[in-house]
Parts: sequence; structure tokens; C-alpha cells
Amino acid sequence: QVQLVESGGGLVQAGGSLRLSCAASRLTFSRNVMGWFRQAPGKGREFVAAISWSGGITDYQDSVKGRFTISRDNAKNTVYLQMNTLKPEDTAVYYCAAKPSPIGTWVYTDINVYDYWGQGTQVTVSS
Repeated sequence: QVQLVESGGGLVQAGGSLRLSCAASRLTFSRNVMGWFRQAPGKGREFVAAISWSGGITDYQDSVKGRFTISRDNAKNTVYLQMNTLKPEDTAVYYCAAKPSPIGTWVYTDINVYDYWGQGTQVTVSS
């Protein structure tokens, strides 16, 4: 069974940084698009960032562009989300997700196409 395990969440002051990690097992990680999503209290789950399995193509939600960076290490089966200049509105549970892809330069922003999900890690940004 595929496992995605997020880590790195926590409590940080506004303007601070966090680095989330997502370790994958039991899937061909190097052939999966990886995405980060988040869900704030009382809201739906939304796209944050995604990276192609080649690592060469990324996409971001507009509100995080310039502040967040997604990256991956296929040798370690791990995807990362570096979050800088955090804002209170970034407070949410962050989830990583995986989607097998035939093309190394594709990314997916639609939450509904992802096949595998982690359990999430809480990020809280205080003002």
C-alpha cells in the first residue's frame, strides 16, 4: 500500500519559515507528479504547489508564488515545500499527494486527479 508521510509542520510567527517534507514509499516515486495541498479550518482543500516527476516543471497557487518553493529528491523518494515569509492566512493542514504521470514535464493542479494522499501536517502561523 502506498504511503505518504508528511513532516515539518509546526507553530511559527508571521514572517518566519518552515520546510515541509513528504516521504513516499511503495510507489514508483520518480514517475509520479507530486503536489502539496492545504485545508484551512472551515474551508475546502486547495492546491498549493506541484512538481513534475522530472523536477523541471513546477506550478504554484498565486498567493504563494515567490514565497514557497517545491522541490523533490527522487533518490530519497521525498518532496519538499520550503515556505518563507509565512502569513497567518497560510495556517492550514498541509497534505502531499501523488499522481502517476506518463510524461515527465506534466504537473497537475486539480485536486481530483491525485491518487494518493498523506495524512497531513499542521502549520500554524501566528500574527
